[in-house]
Amino acid sequence: MMKNYCIFAAQFLPHMGGVERYTYNLAKKLIEKGNSVMVVTSDISSRVPFELIDGIKVYRFPSINFLNGRYPVLKFWSKDYRRLYKEIERNDFDLVIVNTRFYIHSICGVRYAKMHNQKSIMIDHGTSHLSVHNKVLDTIGGCWEHFITRIDYHYCKEYYGVSEASCEWLKHFGINAKGVLYNAIDLEQIEQIKSNKKQDFREKFGITENAKVIAFTGRLLKEKGIIPLVESVEKICEQRDDVYLFLAGDGDLDEYVKEHSSNHIIPLGRLSFESIIDMLVDSDIFCLPSFSEGFSTSVLEAVACGCYVITTERGGSKEMITSRDYGMIIKNNEQKRVYDALLKIVDNDGERRMACERCYDRLKNNYTWDIVSDKVIELG
Repeated sequence: MMKNYCIFAAQFLPHMGGVERYTYNLAKKLIEKGNSVMVVTSDISSRVPFELIDGIKVYRFPSINFLNGRYPVLKFWSKDYRRLYKEIERNDFDLVIVNTRFYIHSICGVRYAKMHNQKSIMIDHGTSHLSVHNKVLDTIGGCWEHFITRIDYHYCKEYYGVSEASCEWLKHFGINAKGVLYNAIDLEQIEQIKSNKKQDFREKFGITENAKVIAFTGRLLKEKGIIPLVESVEKICEQRDDVYLFLAGDGDLDEYVKEHSSNHIIPLGRLSFESIIDMLVDSDIFCLPSFSEGFSTSVLEAVACGCYVITTERGGSKEMITSRDYGMIIKNNEQKRVYDALLKIVDNDGERRMACERCYDRLKNNYTWDIVSDKVIELG
């Protein structure tokens, strides 16, 4: 029997990020299984208030583009907001899903469900407070997050994490999660892209087959560990000339990355999904030295493309990479730790290959949207 789902997500395509991709992929898979999905999001890029994206009904509430789009704030006082809200009220949802916890948009979602006697769940993606790298503002932000979470919990008691680490973080707010709805990927889609590979990034940048390529994909933000990663590769390249770094993405550190670009540090900018997969296939190691992470989609995509993963213990990646048999988890993103980790594995072809095979098998059996969507359907 077809079910009707509504996903409240403060940010959605074309804005790119982990939560956006989670929302899109979950919605797409639910539709593939014969259900109807509406996404209610923020308008932070002057788009039309309603559109269809791959069968997903997308409503965009007028919003203030706060913190360069990282924290949109609903214009709930506006006529356009009230008009769209009334359109949404015409629907009867089997389940309202809210991604993620600390937005005013989240309160709107759980309150909507409560006021209309519809079941709601909250999916949390974090493992630490949001940071803008300013102690005073971060302290204020932490207090604000606790305040928002308390309101969320008044309307919704069913919380899930995208990883065990996210569930553990919820305890910081006095919330015991009901379970895990893992971040995931569409493995079948990735395999199709791999089999029809259109770009050769090694050939494009004159990189030989025997050279080692390290890759990063995602937002170029300080919390992603871009600076220690770039510094580590630069240090390695002082000793040898067969190591390269691809940086795919954009963000606050665009200028930093451009300043450090060279024959071996190669900024690629924002790439299409297909190009990201092509690039990862041409890479040997994926390095994500974050100090704040839920469960990175980029890590899952890298594993699907046969990359050896080095990342920090923050977030859910350590639940897939449980030992050196599957990849490498480092304690934090101090530059020396990142450098030592890269140096240990860059020439260890045998360990890399075995770890990649084992990690791919674990990915296939646990982290696909077929598995996650089935769990959501059981909840709704």
